[in-house]
Amino acid sequence: MPESVPVRCPGCRRSHRYTAPSYPCACGAPVTPALDPDGVPGPVGHRAWGEEWVTVRCGRCGLRGEWPRPELGCPCGTVLRIPVAGPRGSAPAGRPGAPAVRPEPVPAARDAVTAAVLHLRRLGHGDVRRAGRPSPSGIGLVGRGVLARVDPSARPATPRDVECLWLAAMTESAACLYFSAAGYDEEARVRADALGVPLFLLDPAGTPRPVNGPAGALDAGEA
Repeated sequence: MPESVPVRCPGCRRSHRYTAPSYPCACGAPVTPALDPDGVPGPVGHRAWGEEWVTVRCGRCGLRGEWPRPELGCPCGTVLRIPVAGPRGSAPAGRPGAPAVRPEPVPAARDAVTAAVLHLRRLGHGDVRRAGRPSPSGIGLVGRGVLARVDPSARPATPRDVECLWLAAMTESAACLYFSAAGYDEEARVRADALGVPLFLLDPAGTPRPVNGPAGALDAGEA
């Protein structure tokens, strides 16, 4: 079962229950960051790329992967970083006398960002970079006249996720796109269609696939 911890927002004092997301290891097993029950969540201020990742070890095969550091977006607008414990899981025992194998990290989240950036470039946005401001979920990308969100988690995107991206794009007078590895719940798709937000699904190979009308039209050069 995924781990969960109680979280209280220091901004509005609202109580939440945070459940750690699971990510698929290269071997197919789900891996979940080990949450620190004694840690104190803190608001995310300045973001640095190296602080966005946490190392998680698969309990089935022992492979270490780098995954997005757990965060919780409070409705008041505060984004909280959830403390994690050390790498979890244990590697399977090897044959006596066999040389130790040092598995390489699986940069799935970074692959998702790279795939989204490449797709945006194919659509004509050559100046895409990491967004400076934090986003409630996923990883923000920004370019001239465009905003995008990349969500590599195992949680399907919700209507609120879509609306937050759309509102941010409206504020910047920019177009917006959503890339998700886990897809979208039905209400999120309906809301995206109503707002004209293109939704893309990142397949296991990392290829963005359009999953609604606005995305299909954009890929076809009709938008």
